[in-house]
Formats: sequence, structure tokens, C-alpha cells
Amino acid sequence: MGYLALLRAPHVSRLLFGTLLGRLPAGMTALVIALALREAGAPYGRIGLATAVYALAAAVGGPVLGRIVDLTGQPRVLIASAVVAGGGYALLALAPGSVLAAPVGAAIAGLAMPPLEPCLRSLWPAVVEEEQLDTAYAFDSASQQILYVAGPLAVAGIAGFFSPVAALWVAAGLGLAGAVVVATAAPARAWRAPAREHSAGLLGPLRSPGLVLLLVGLAGAGWAVGAQNVLFIAYAEHHAGALPGGAGTLLALAALGGLLGALAYGAVKWRSGTGTRTWVMALVMAASYLPLVVLPGPYPMAALAFVSGIVLAPLLAAAFVLVAELAPTGTVTEAFAWLVTLFATGNSLGYAVSGNLAEGSLRPVALCAAGGIGLGGLLLFGARRWFRTVPLAPVPQPVPVPVA
Repeated sequence: MGYLALLRAPHVSRLLFGTLLGRLPAGMTALVIALALREAGAPYGRIGLATAVYALAAAVGGPVLGRIVDLTGQPRVLIASAVVAGGGYALLALAPGSVLAAPVGAAIAGLAMPPLEPCLRSLWPAVVEEEQLDTAYAFDSASQQILYVAGPLAVAGIAGFFSPVAALWVAAGLGLAGAVVVATAAPARAWRAPAREHSAGLLGPLRSPGLVLLLVGLAGAGWAVGAQNVLFIAYAEHHAGALPGGAGTLLALAALGGLLGALAYGAVKWRSGTGTRTWVMALVMAASYLPLVVLPGPYPMAALAFVSGIVLAPLLAAAFVLVAELAPTGTVTEAFAWLVTLFATGNSLGYAVSGNLAEGSLRPVALCAAGGIGLGGLLLFGARRWFRTVPLAPVPQPVPVPVA
């Protein structure tokens, strides 16, 4: 009943649909850039440069756009950024073989990627009742697992029936359509961040020690996911033909585990504090990654892939609530954007390091994945005292002065 009640609440279905639609390009871009540039005859070095530029630009642009949202509101930022990002995709589509246009287009698309994730998470407290927040954040986290599968599948389908360049145009259109759906919704138009604390200064939400420690710990989860992707790809190559679907099956099973884990998490009425849930789930996730080190046969490995994915989405769901609790007043959208940036940065680093390790035995790759979230979980456990939040005192209302 929790999820049914959530979806029946005013504006929820529209916001979820618009956000999923507009975030789909984020799950498509890395693959579609590689396919489009390769089709245009670009060498792998240039493909790697373009995809790296996109990822770096998105990591930089997210917090900047989040801060602008906190200062000015959501609609104009969402639509303007979607239009600019669409221009980046268009540049890529028009000149994928260009030495200059390809990385510039990738940089524009990444830098201006609409901040739909942080905007939605900023809206939840204004859209649902307080007792539904855990459920809303869990459903939000579960939807991410769909994107991990749907994005690459969409690219494969469009590129197969049409071309990779067509997929670039589709990504531009989806980003704009999703931004318009969310930006024109009543909650987005009405939302305003509380007055920013003067002490926030240039650091904004990063002046909160607890938030910084949380973000760094969650970068370890991103590292683990990046290293796990490399592990599954390399494992499938070593067992070619033994598992239907190969690496795609392992990745999809991990995403399915995350989807089911998030739905289960949101259905539970938790008594423990959000901070406690966050570090406990991080350590449980680390424990679920350790059996991958055994590198069993293909079908047991498929089962381990499913198990390893179960805790990621619940961990992120708990972290979403904690970010909102720890962010200084008036900086919550930027804080959520930093979460996206730190997780993506950890993911890229885990991917890069484990990619080098995969040239030899796969066991170090599995250890790399488990070690990333293990260190992140230990950091969160050690920082748990920084995660204790207290309810804010009600703001005193001005007393009306009678007019004589």
C-alpha cells in the first residue's frame, strides 16, 4: 500500500515520469558517444577523450547548476540547461568525426546536463507527507536501476534500427522533454529553497563536515560499482558462451537486485536513525561483494551478481534522506548534485583502476570492488557521530500589530 499511496499522491507520477525521461540520456551517453565516433572512423584514443570529457564536465556542471537552482528556482535552470545540453548532442551528431567538435559537444552536453536528480530529491519533502519520505526516496533509488538497463538497451535498439547518430538526436530530445515535464509541474514552479545561510559562503553545502564525510564514503560505493562492471565484463570474456547474455546478464541481475532491494527498503517502517541505516547498509554491501572474490562458475556467479546488487539502492535511498538532513539551509539541491558528482567520480576511478588490474587475474578486480565499498563503509561507521541530526526549531512567526 505504501507505493500505491505514493503514486496516487498529486504530482508524484508526473515528476517521476519526467525525471526518468530526462535522465535517460545520462544512461545512454557514454555508449552512444563511443558508437557514433567509432562509426565516423574516430580512433579509440579520441573516443576515450570525448567520453572522459563528458564525464568530467558533468561532474563539474552538476553542483554549479544545483547552486543556481537553490538561488533562482527550478524551471528556468532545467529548461535552459536542457536546451544547451541538446546543443552539445547536436554538435556531436553533426560532426562526430571532427577532432574539435566531438570533445566540445561532449563537454557541452555534460556541463549542461539538466539537474533533474537533485531537483526531484529537493521536491520530495514538499510533495509527499513526512512519513512517506523514505518510500519516495526508495522508489527514486529503484528507478535508477531501470536507467542502468534501459539506457544501453535504448542505444542498442536505436543504433541497430537507425544509426548511433540518430541515438544522439534522441538523447537530446529526451533530455528536453523530461526537463519540460518537470519544470512545468506545479511543485517545481512553486519550489523555492529557504534563505541561504550567510555562513555557507563559497563552500555551500560542503561546509558541513558530516555531509563531506558522507559524500566521500559514498564515493566508495561508486568505486565498487565501477570495478564490478569491469569484473563482469572480463569474467564474461573468460567464460565466453557459458552464460547466456554474458556481461549484460550479470549487470542486469545486479540492477534487478538493486530494484527489488530498494522496493523492499521503502516498504519497511524503520526505527533506526537514517545515519545508522546508512553505515550499516554500506558495510552489508561490502559483505555482499566479498563472495565475488571466489570467482565461481557462470551460474553461481550470476546468483552472486544478483546478491551483490541488492543493497546498493537501499544505501542510496538512506543517503538521500541523510543528505537532506545534513545540508545547510538553502543548499539542498547543490548537496544532492554533489552526491551525484562524488558517486560518479568514484565510479570512474574504480573503473580505471580495475581496468588495469583486469589484464592479469580477475581476483584483484573483485578485491578492488569489495575494497572500495569496504573502505567507504568503514569511513561512514567512523564518522557516524557526524550524522546525528536534530529537528530544527520552529521559526517564530511575526506577531501582527493592531492598526489603530
